[in-house]
Amino acid sequence: METKKNRPINTTITRDTAQFSKGTDNIYETVAVLSKRSNQIASDMKRELHKKIEEFSSGVDTMDEIYENREQIEVVRHYEQLPKPTLMATQEYLNDELYYRNPAKEDQNMQRLEAMENEVMKNEE
Repeated sequence: METKKNRPINTTITRDTAQFSKGTDNIYETVAVLSKRSNQIASDMKRELHKKIEEFSSGVDTMDEIYENREQIEVVRHYEQLPKPTLMATQEYLNDELYYRNPAKEDQNMQRLEAMENEVMKNEE
């Protein structure tokens, strides 16, 4: 996962809740979307971190190797300083960089559309 130039701020910010319901018309649905996206980001970061740490690992670890491996410590520090996945997901949502869909809503809209078409056809007869 590459770090973006417009990284989210790593502090707590008061946000307007109206911004979070603009895309989904439901703040609870937005929270669910943000939760799923932050889980995706966290798992990607974890996978990437483990891949980088594996580069440094050897078959046999001694105490000297653990204390002398500065590169590995720097990699871990870098990942510790990154913003939390929830902040990253929130930033993506507010910048309209997040794609989401709700199949249940799509099914309801299709059913409504079909009902309207059937009603129009009945009226024409």
